[in-house]
Order: sequence, then structure tokens, then C-alpha cells
Amino acid sequence: MKFLSAAWHWLDDRSGFSDVVMPKLKHIVPQDARWWYVFGSATLCAFIVQIVSGIALAMVYVPGGDAAYQSLEFISQKPLGSVVRGMHYYGATAMVMLAVIHMLQVFLHASYKFPRELNWMSGVVVLFVVLGMAFTGQLLRWDANGVWSVVVAAEMAGRAPVIGPEISHFILGGETVGGSTLTRFFAMHVFILPGLIFAGVGLHLALIFRHGISEMPKADQPVDPATYKEAYEARLQKTGVPFWPIAMWRDVVFSTFVVSVILGCAIFIGPPALGTDPDPANIHVNPMPDWYFWWYFAVLSMLPPELETTIILGLPVVGLVALLSLPLLFNKGHRAPSMRPWAVGGVIFGLTAFVVLTIYGYLKPWSPEFDVEPLSASVVNSKDDRVLSGALLVHEKGCLYCHNIDGFGGHRGPELSMIGDHLNEEGLVIRINNGGYNMPSFAASMTADELSQMVEFLQTRTDHPTSTEPLPADNK
Repeated sequence: MKFLSAAWHWLDDRSGFSDVVMPKLKHIVPQDARWWYVFGSATLCAFIVQIVSGIALAMVYVPGGDAAYQSLEFISQKPLGSVVRGMHYYGATAMVMLAVIHMLQVFLHASYKFPRELNWMSGVVVLFVVLGMAFTGQLLRWDANGVWSVVVAAEMAGRAPVIGPEISHFILGGETVGGSTLTRFFAMHVFILPGLIFAGVGLHLALIFRHGISEMPKADQPVDPATYKEAYEARLQKTGVPFWPIAMWRDVVFSTFVVSVILGCAIFIGPPALGTDPDPANIHVNPMPDWYFWWYFAVLSMLPPELETTIILGLPVVGLVALLSLPLLFNKGHRAPSMRPWAVGGVIFGLTAFVVLTIYGYLKPWSPEFDVEPLSASVVNSKDDRVLSGALLVHEKGCLYCHNIDGFGGHRGPELSMIGDHLNEEGLVIRINNGGYNMPSFAASMTADELSQMVEFLQTRTDHPTSTEPLPADNK
């Protein structure tokens, strides 16, 4: 024990730990800074999980060409590699969720008001960088979904006036997706964006030490910039407590819970399955980002074409400017949610819209279902060879990618389950031959006999069947 004590005193004397770090840990915080205040430290803890797991993955991951996909396959096949990859994936999810929850808590408590305006603004910048980390990480999986997602992102960026082509070229590292794209995203994901997060978090913590942690809002304590600092210091001296150990234990408990959930998901659920090889010639891919971006894709899917470019380019910019401007426009007044019903209503509306749009994005009815199976015998419900051939053609010609028949197929186009009640033979022939909105013309890609067989099948899709009897169950 004497040796350990002597070693600690030597290390403490040389490093200055007790003189530099301990005063920061023991800084006085409001007594009512309790469980509402754990989300910021938990976000930092999730970031540390990302750093540690990311370093472990980078030891094996090869950021170049086909080797990237193969290295991820190798990592996923190893028990410990699968766990580390799962921790990195679920850690990213946790970091995004906790950062958003922390921002909502700060917004509801109006902790962005004087003198903490810059605290909020630095947090907003860090949040956007975290979202950039999440997006760049998706491409590093280097599967078909990741590759096509960055193609979509480059196409969106390319719509910017004047500098659009240069931005798109910068994202891709050239004219098309290739090894240079992967190398560029790897550099951004591993070096540039984490560096920005470190800088942003450092500034954020420095501002917290300078201005202190805000108290729980009270209806009788509106913020007046002329008197707030003096009143805050007086209350802190009267009722404040040291952060360590009195207040910090809650942060430790919640952060431990977060890490346990991340580890549990990595072990029992596992990392996301890799998609198919990144073959640019494979157009039967429906690129989708990670779930926390689904709401944005859902919004874009519902826009009329003439508004797409405006919203794609304008929504992130408007959102960033609005968030950065918030503490500058509303830096005084009431902080209590009970005195700010519009703020509470805005959070409720935003969360409801996020949930609804995320569900809509998951269902993605605007996207073709390229992996749909042929119609089963029970759905076709016929022994007629021409009707059976027509049902097979509906699948082979890609009709089921967008149209649904009794639960089989996509939802991008109108449902065909009862199309025989709405269109006669002539109407079906005209629609198939000529196509329509977002529907290609099949006049040049089908023979007259194939067209006739397809029409005969579609005419059986009615509430009033006039032929055929169901096949026995053993023929299904």
C-alpha cells in the first residue's frame, strides 16, 4: 500500500491531476440538477464507445475496393468481431438518439437563454456533425445499399445552384462511385468528423464550466440578463452541491445503463446484415439510410416534383439557421414549460410527426419491391393455362414491383386485386400498352399473345368470379 500511495503522489505531483482535474469534477452545480441532466454525459459516453469500437474495427477494415466488403464479411464472421461491429452500429444509434433527447430537454427547459446561448449553438453544430458521422458510416459498409445511398446523396447535392457539380464531385471523389469515394468517406468518418466532434465537445464543456449548469426552470424565475448571473451565483452558494460525488453518480448509473444496452443489442441482436455486393450495374436496389433518416426520405417522397430541389437543399439549411438563431432571438423571459405552451406543443408535434414519418419511411410505399415473389397458386386461383401464364407474366414483367395483388407486390402503383371490376379488356390493353404516370409502356416489350394472357389473368381479379374453382391445398 505504501508503494501504491507513493506512486500516486509522484504521478499526481508530476501531472497536476489534483490541481487541474479535481476542481472541475467538484465544481458546484444546482441541487435540483438530477435525472433530467444525464443525457449530455450519456451522449459523450456513447461517443467514447464509438471511438473505442471504431479503433478496433479500423485495425481490420480495409478501405479500398472489393477488400472493404470482404473485410466486413470477415469481421462479421468472427464472434468478437460481430460484437464490436454491433457495438459500433448500436452506439451510433444511441449517440444520435441521446443527442436529440438532450437537445429536446435543453429546449423544453429553455436552457439556451442568457448566458448560455453559445452552449446551445455549439451543441447544434455537434448534432449536425454527429448526423454526418452516421451517414458516412453507412457507406463504409460498402454494400449495394451503402453505395447507392451515396449516389443519391451526390445527386441531391448536385442540384445546388452554381456549385452543385463541384459538391457532387467532392462527395464522390470523382465522376462516379469508386475506390476514391470509399477512401474519402473513410477519411471523413475516421479523422475529420471525429476531430470536429472533439473540438465541439471541448468547447461545449468549457462553456458549461464557465456559465454553470442551468437550474430546473421555475415559473417565478424568468431570465433577466441584467440580474441573472448575480441571482444564479447566490442560489448556487446557498443550495449548490459538488458535481463529484453528489451529482455525478446519476450520470455514471445512466451511462452504465446505456453501455449495457449497446452491448446487449450487439450480443443478442447482432450487427446489421450486409447487403449484396456493391455492383453499380444492379439497379434492383432500394437505397435506404439508417432508421433515424427515414423521416426525411418520407418527406421527400410526398413532395411534388417541382418542390423536390427546394426542399432537399433548403430544409437542412433552414433547420440549421433556425436552431442557431433560437437563443439570439429568445435569450430572456420564462424558462418553465408551463409558461411556454408553444414550445411544449412544438415538441409534441415534432415527435408525433417524426414517429409517423419514420413508420411511413419504413413501409416505403413509394419504392418498388424488387424482391417480390411470384403469385402463389392460391392467389391465382385458376386451372386455366392462359390465366396461369398471365399471372406469371405479371411477375416477370415487373408489374408486382409497384402493384399489389392480394398482399403480393409493392404499393407504389394502384392495387390490382380487383382491377377487373374497374377496367374492361380494352381498358386493360390500352393501359398496359401505353403506360401512365411513372409506369412504362409495354407495347414494345410484349408480344400480342403475352398481352392477351396478362389481360385474361387481370380480368379474373374481380369480386364476381365467373370461372375457375380453387386449387386443392396440396397444390399451393
